[in-house]
Amino acid sequence: MNYQKVPLAAGLYFIGVPIGTARDITLRALDVLASADVLAAEDTRSLRKLMDIHAVPLSGRQVLALHDHSGAAVQERLIAAVRAGQSVAYASEAGMPLIADPGFELSRAAAEAGVPVTCAPGPSAVLTALTLAGLPTDAFFFAGFLPNAQAARRAALETLRDIPGTLVFYESPKRLGAMLRDAAEVLGAGRAAAVCRELTKRFEEVRRGTLRDLVASYAETSPKGEIVVLVDRARSETVKQVDIEGELRVALERMTVRDAADMVAKAHGLPRRQVYQAALALGKEDT
Repeated sequence: MNYQKVPLAAGLYFIGVPIGTARDITLRALDVLASADVLAAEDTRSLRKLMDIHAVPLSGRQVLALHDHSGAAVQERLIAAVRAGQSVAYASEAGMPLIADPGFELSRAAAEAGVPVTCAPGPSAVLTALTLAGLPTDAFFFAGFLPNAQAARRAALETLRDIPGTLVFYESPKRLGAMLRDAAEVLGAGRAAAVCRELTKRFEEVRRGTLRDLVASYAETSPKGEIVVLVDRARSETVKQVDIEGELRVALERMTVRDAADMVAKAHGLPRRQVYQAALALGKEDT
């Protein structure tokens, strides 16, 4: 038995659940699911199946459905339960609650009501994809799902073109090809990108390349499963090596090699290793 029944203070508990592999759930999340007075979920069947896999009993509790079409009544019922001294656990269909998930309205209502809110964190498709894509993670922007209509999708991409961080999108397999074509035209076909599919599942796949490469890769392929698309930030014009060396020489007068390389690399959006090697070479020249 992996869970423990523990006393829970009255409050709303958001539960991070696996995005694929059921064993990715945390022990604390299992404890909360086993111990909460009230259970709610975006998809009640998914939560009951997860609890069955880990042998967490319902113990007579009903799982309330909270989704875009359940209305305010369920939300009000959950807040009322907390006010009455009960512990309420909410789980999204997959991943972290509130990330492309209707739990946001519940969170906002709880904040407005002044009831305690906490979280048992768990897997996230956004962070998992960022880990695997090989793109910069120092800054990123999660844009969720783009609009279905092409004109609206391109307009949304236009607003994201100059964001100084990796762009992260959720996408439908049916719309992936069209989304990549629009991204290549609006953001630039030469931008580095990655398509992450079925993360943590049996057929997990990550394809990397430029947007141009990925458009060609999926031109005649109809992928299946959950998809995360990542696109590198816009890059400034190519910086001459002499400019990099000049900035490094100035920085090295008052910084360590490591700090100077970090500063110059971030300023120009260059790979840190490349700038660090240049800084080391300059340091040797000056000795």
